[in-house]
Amino acid sequence: MADIENSLDPEPPIWAVFGDLMTGMVGVFVLLLVWALGFQLELSQSLKQEVAKREAEQARRQALEQALAAPLSQGRITFEQGRIGISGSVLFALNSADLQDEGRALLESLIEPLQLYLAEHDQLLMVSGFTDDLPIQEGNLNFSDNWELSAQRSLTVTRTLIDAGMPADLVFAAAFGDQQPVASNDDAEGRARNRRVEMAPVPRAGNATSGSQ
Repeated sequence: MADIENSLDPEPPIWAVFGDLMTGMVGVFVLLLVWALGFQLELSQSLKQEVAKREAEQARRQALEQALAAPLSQGRITFEQGRIGISGSVLFALNSADLQDEGRALLESLIEPLQLYLAEHDQLLMVSGFTDDLPIQEGNLNFSDNWELSAQRSLTVTRTLIDAGMPADLVFAAAFGDQQPVASNDDAEGRARNRRVEMAPVPRAGNATSGSQ
């Protein structure tokens, strides 16, 4: 009798087991395919965003370079290691901190591209004043020494930028007197090069701190 019952309850055929296995594999394959398509879509979107970001950055950099091109070719400014150097004779008369019309026009032409560059890199603009090593002429009631002259010149440039549209929280002034010359003070040409104002993008205090940790 047992033999008859066993013959009536056979094991599942191999094709059924194989079918279940294939169904499971197809399910896994579909899940992998969906994941791969989703990852590819996300990667494509990230790539598009990165390309757009780089194109915008390049456009802002080109705008700054274009704004600097004319005064660079005319020798009114220099551009080295990210620092814009403006000749003191373009901005001020000798021993004076009163901005000349030529210097004012030059500063105003640089505000928009500089502001875009600063916003893109989340940086500030440091305006630094420098002089030659000749002492202030006797009888000059405005400045006691080169430190005071360089400080007032950098403040004049900073205030001019702000008055012309540069946000006040993006720019600050610094003074170096006759320190850090870029040429010898032994001749008139070298002293003229040392009488200058420099503008340089610098990291914000918070960014510099977080970057060092």
